[in-house]
Amino acid sequence: MKPIKNIMVALAFGEYTEGIFTYAAGLAKQFDANLLVASIINKRDVDAVRTVSAMGFEVDGANYVEEIRNERREIIDRLVDQAGFTKERLKVVIEVGNPIEKLLGLVVDTGVDAIVMGLKGRTDLEQVFVGSVAEKMFRRSPVTVISYRGERTAAKLRKRIRKQPG
Repeated sequence: MKPIKNIMVALAFGEYTEGIFTYAAGLAKQFDANLLVASIINKRDVDAVRTVSAMGFEVDGANYVEEIRNERREIIDRLVDQAGFTKERLKVVIEVGNPIEKLLGLVVDTGVDAIVMGLKGRTDLEQVFVGSVAEKMFRRSPVTVISYRGERTAAKLRKRIRKQPG
C-alpha cells in the first residue's frame, strides 16, 4: 500500500464544512501528511451572477468571485486555527470552474493520495444521497475518496437501516 502523504479536502462551504475539515485535518495529522484544501466556485454560478448584473439588477458581478474567495479564506483560516493544524503543511486552492474537472485536475497535478468529501442530503430526509459532485468524484477519482458523514447524517442512516425488514 502506498503511504498517504498528501490529502485533499474538498469543501463546498455547506452545513458540514467544519466537520469535513476537522476530519480531514485529523487524518492528515495521523498520517503526518500535507493537507490541500480545495474549494471550487462553480463557473455556472459566476455566469448567473454576471447575467443578473448585466440585466441591470443591483448585484456586484465584478467583485462576486473576490468576495467569495475572501469569505472562504476567512472560514478556512478559522478552521485551521480551531483544528490546530500546522500551516506549513497546508495549501489552499480556491478556483473558479467546473467543480469535478477542477478537483480531478488537482488530484493529478498535486500528487494527492486521498480525498475527503462530504455527503449532500435532500430535503426528503428519507433519501440521503451522495451529492452530484461527490458521486462523480467517487466514480472518476484515481485515488481513494473518503466519505465524511456528520453525526446527524449517520444517525439518520442508522435509523433507516434499523427500519428495513430483516
